[in-house]
Amino acid sequence: MDKLIEVEHAGIILKKEFMEPLKVSTYKLTKETGIDQMTLHKIIHGKRSITAKTGLKLSKFFGLSDNYWVNLQVDYDIRIAKTQISEELKLIVPLQA
Repeated sequence: MDKLIEVEHAGIILKKEFMEPLKVSTYKLTKETGIDQMTLHKIIHGKRSITAKTGLKLSKFFGLSDNYWVNLQVDYDIRIAKTQISEELKLIVPLQA
């Protein structure tokens, strides 16, 4: 199994790479996007995944591609899953065409 580079939860990236440098408060982001305050709080603390709907709202607000946030979240989720089931994956023999 390939060694994976450790990645941060998409919500942590949202907070560290976007909200903090751009001085966007949780209040402002929830007000401008309609994202529930508790939902955003859980996301930026890595306790909740970014859904497609939330990702679209964040992308619109920050001027990013539609899939930016969802792709970050899926990449994180896959890396976590690979770590959790690495032994099971070793036992699977790929189909030979």
